[in-house]
Amino acid sequence: MQVEKSMVVSVNYRLTISDNDFATEDLVEETESNRPFVFIQGSGGLLEEFEQNLHGLKSGDSFDFKIKSQNGYGELSDDNVAKIPMEAFVADGEELDTEIVSVGNFIPMTDSEGNQLQGLVVAVAEEYVVMDFNHPLAGKDLHFQGTIANVRAASAEELAHGHVHGEGGVHH
Repeated sequence: MQVEKSMVVSVNYRLTISDNDFATEDLVEETESNRPFVFIQGSGGLLEEFEQNLHGLKSGDSFDFKIKSQNGYGELSDDNVAKIPMEAFVADGEELDTEIVSVGNFIPMTDSEGNQLQGLVVAVAEEYVVMDFNHPLAGKDLHFQGTIANVRAASAEELAHGHVHGEGGVHH
């Protein structure tokens, strides 16, 4: 079988990033051969160009492709950096938890529409905290190298739920 829409795909890969046109690359993530990354092709949630590069491959095929930042997680944007009033980090009558609200920490936040976000604390001032809500890989070029471990048809239940069940997937 080959990688097509609605197929369950298991891949082992190595992801490196670069912000200077791949002159140097830093390792971000690498799967273990006994714990591949498993997903349903075309079900959403993955980078479109990632899935396009795997389309048509078969079990055992290798891949090696690069995705420029604008086609990956986008460019860094100043619009995604915000000054959040200090009150947002302090419950009534409590003191600021400086172990959590400190430069370099990621803090889970919720925006005004109820969306869950991860914000990086970049500065702490007396009246506000500067948070960066850019994706951690924004502005980075991505380099994927790996192998297709397995391809199989997704079950009707997996397609209805939008995720893989069983080995490498959700157990429920």
